[in-house]
Amino acid sequence: MSHFIVRKVAVLGAGVMGAQIAAHCANADLPVVLFDLPAKEGKPNAIVERALAGLAKLDPAPLATRDRRGAIEAANYATDLRLLADCDLVIEAIAEKIEWKRELYAQVAPHLRDDAVFATNTSGLSIAALAEALPERLRARFCGVHFFNPPRYMPLVELIAAPATDAALLDALEAWLTTRLGKHIVRARDTPNFVANRVGVFSILAVMHHTARLGLGLDEVDALTGARIGRPKSATYRTADVVGLDTLAHVVGTMRSTLGDDPWHRHFRLPDWLEALIAKGSLGQKTRAGIYRKDGKQIRVLDPKTGDYRPAAGEVVYDVDAILKNPDPVERFALLAASELVEAQFLWSVFRDVFHYCAVHLAAIADNARDVDLAMRWGFGWAMGPFETWQAAGWAEIAKMVQQDIDAGRAMAAVPLPAWVFARDGVHAAAGSYSAAADALKPRPALAVYRRQLYPDRVLGEAPAERGETLWENAGVRLWRRLDQDARIGILSFVSKGHTIGDEVMDGVLEALARAERELDALVIWHAAPFALGANLQQVAEACRAGEYARLERSVAKFQHASMRLRHAQVPVVAAVQGMALGGGCEFAMHAAHRVLALESYVGLVEAGVGLIPAGGGCKAFALQADAAARRAAGGDVFPFIQTAFQTIAMATVAKSAHEAVALGFGQPADDVLPNAHELLHVALHRARALAETGWRPPLARRDVTVAGRNGIATLEMMLVNMAEGGFVSEHDYRVAKAAATALCGGEVDTNARVPEQWILDVERAQFVALLKTEKTQQRIAHMLETGKPLRN
Repeated sequence: MSHFIVRKVAVLGAGVMGAQIAAHCANADLPVVLFDLPAKEGKPNAIVERALAGLAKLDPAPLATRDRRGAIEAANYATDLRLLADCDLVIEAIAEKIEWKRELYAQVAPHLRDDAVFATNTSGLSIAALAEALPERLRARFCGVHFFNPPRYMPLVELIAAPATDAALLDALEAWLTTRLGKHIVRARDTPNFVANRVGVFSILAVMHHTARLGLGLDEVDALTGARIGRPKSATYRTADVVGLDTLAHVVGTMRSTLGDDPWHRHFRLPDWLEALIAKGSLGQKTRAGIYRKDGKQIRVLDPKTGDYRPAAGEVVYDVDAILKNPDPVERFALLAASELVEAQFLWSVFRDVFHYCAVHLAAIADNARDVDLAMRWGFGWAMGPFETWQAAGWAEIAKMVQQDIDAGRAMAAVPLPAWVFARDGVHAAAGSYSAAADALKPRPALAVYRRQLYPDRVLGEAPAERGETLWENAGVRLWRRLDQDARIGILSFVSKGHTIGDEVMDGVLEALARAERELDALVIWHAAPFALGANLQQVAEACRAGEYARLERSVAKFQHASMRLRHAQVPVVAAVQGMALGGGCEFAMHAAHRVLALESYVGLVEAGVGLIPAGGGCKAFALQADAAARRAAGGDVFPFIQTAFQTIAMATVAKSAHEAVALGFGQPADDVLPNAHELLHVALHRARALAETGWRPPLARRDVTVAGRNGIATLEMMLVNMAEGGFVSEHDYRVAKAAATALCGGEVDTNARVPEQWILDVERAQFVALLKTEKTQQRIAHMLETGKPLRN
C-alpha cells in the first residue's frame, strides 16, 4: 500500500479512555479532534471541555506537557461531524454497549473519507459484529485498536482484524502505532475480551475464588499477589479499584454472556460483596471508595464478611516468603504445591488454574504463546507471562502436577490439559513460540518496523539478545559495538548498580572517550533504564565518614572533567536516555553533543534533595544557557534566565517527560523524542552517524560567559529570605539554595562580569564540597541511602 500517513486524529467519546487517548496522540505531536454528545445546557462542547480540564487533575499525567492540551479541539456530534473529513484516523472510544456503538457508526459513517482508518477501542466486543454496522466502503479500513489504561503509560495495544480488514492496512497501522505512539502490539483474535483481558480477568476471578475458599483477607491477598510473585504493587484488589469495579464487572459480564461453553463459565461472576459495592456506587479509585477507602491518612479495606471497612495491614512477613525467595523456580513451585501453609496453597492454586486456563484456550485466543505472555507483561504489568512462568518452573513436572489436581477435583474446571502440553517440553524456543492452532513454532513478526528494535522484549527460552563485541570494559562501564549495525560507532553502557556514577564509571567514561577519539567515528551512551540515578552516594558517604574531603574534591573535579570531555570530545557523543536520568546522569546527558530521549524520560538535577548542588557541570551548563538566551533577548539581562534555572535546581525539579525535560533546559529543542524506547539505540546510532558524516565539531570552550554575579546572588537570596520567614524552607534548605545561587551566578564577582567556563566549574565545585562538610548534608545522604527518600532537616 502507499505510505501510511496520519496527519490528524479524531477520537469519538470523551470519557476516561477517550480523553486520554486524545492526550497521548497530542503527546505524539498530532492534532486531535475530541468528540462527545452536545451538552444539554450551556456551551455545546461543555462535556468535552470538562474532560479536557480533568486531564490536568489526573496522576500520572496523561499529557507530556500542559501545553499539549492546545493540540486537542473540542467537538460534538450535533454540529461538528464535518470535521471528520480532515481526519486520517478515527478512534471510537465510547461506552461498551454494542447498540450505542452501532448507532454512532451510522451517524458518523457519512462523514468519513474512504481512505480514513476507523478503529474501535472496545475492550472485548466482537469486531465482526461492529463491522456489520458500517457501510461496505468502510469495512476494509475498520479494525479494533484496544488501548490499555492509562494509554500514555501502558505499552500494550491489541490490534484486531474484522473479517474484511485489509491486511496491508493492518500492517501499516501496527507500524504506525509502534513508532508514532510508542506501543507494543499484540495481534489478537476476535474472541471475547481478546488476549490480555481474557487471561488477566480470569486470573482476577481465580484469585477471588481462592480468596473465599481459603478465607483470606483482601489486603492479605494483595500482599501475596503483588511484588512477591512478580506482579505490580497494586496486585489484585487494588488493581480492580484502579481499573474501576464497574469496568471489571462489564468485562466479566462479557465473558459470562458470550462464553457459555467455556469450561470455567460458572466462575464468570463477581462475588456478592463486590456486586454490593457497585450497586451503592463505590466503584474504586474514581469514586474514592471501593475495595479500599482512604479515611484521612489511614487506608481501610473492605471485610467481605461484615461489609464494613477495617484498617488495612501494613508490611507483613509470611511464612511462605521463605519459599518465594528460593531462586530456583523449579524448587519454588514444587515447594508451593507441597506446602500445607494456607498462603502457599493459595498461590499454587492461582498459578495452577491460570496455567490450566491458558493451555486450554491458547488455540482460540492467540496466535502463539509469546503473544499471551507479552500481552500479560505489557497490559497487566506481570514480570513474566503465564507460559514463561510455567516453562521456567519445569514444563513437564508442572503439567503433571496440574493434571493431578484436575483429576482430583481440586482445579476450578474438570477439562483435561490439551494433548500438546504433554507432547512438548515448553512453548518458547530459539526458533519461535508454540502455536496451538498451527501446532508449530511461530517466529516473531517480520514487519520492517521491528528492525528498529535492536533489543525488543524477549520471552524466556527465546534466542538470547545480541551481546556485541566488547572493545574495553572496567568495573563501571562497557565499551562495545554491534557488528551488524555501524561498527565504527561505539556504544558505552554503564554497568554499575542503578547505573550510578562513581569513580569507576568516571574513569570508564574518560577511557572510552579516549578510545573513541582514536578508533571510532562516534560514541553512543546507551543501556536499559534507568539512564543513571546520579552519583554513587555510598562512595560519597564513606569518604565523608573518613574525613577524606580532599579526595572527594578530586573526585568532583574528575566528574567535571568527564562532563567537559563529553562536551568537547573530538567525536560526536549521543546520549540515548530512557527512564530516570538524575543528578550526574542528567549532567552527562546535558554535556553530550545530542540527546535521543524516550518520551518517558524523567530527568532532573535532584542534588538539593541530599543537601548538595549540581557539581558535574550542571550549574555551569545552566549559566551558559542563560548567557546565550540573554544575548538573544532585548536588553541582554542574564538574570531572568538564571532565576528560572535556580528554581529548577533549588526545587530539585524532575521533568515528567522528555518534552518537559527539553522545556526545562535539560535537553535542547533539536533533540529527538521517541515514543517507543525500544527504538532508542537504532535512532541514536543513526543520529551519531549523521553527526559524524556532516562534519560535527565540538564547541569551543567559552572564556566570556556573562554571569549575574553578586547582584544576582543577592536577588535570589531575597527570595530565600521570604521563603524562610514563611516557613517554606529550613535553615539548611536555605544554605543549599544559597550555594546553588552562588554557582549559577558565577560566584562573588561583579554583575555582568565575563568569566571562563572553568571559573564557574570551580565555583560549583567549591560550593559542593563545602556542603559535603556540613552535618546536615551528611544526615541527608545517610537518610537517602537508608530509606530511598529525602530528609527535610
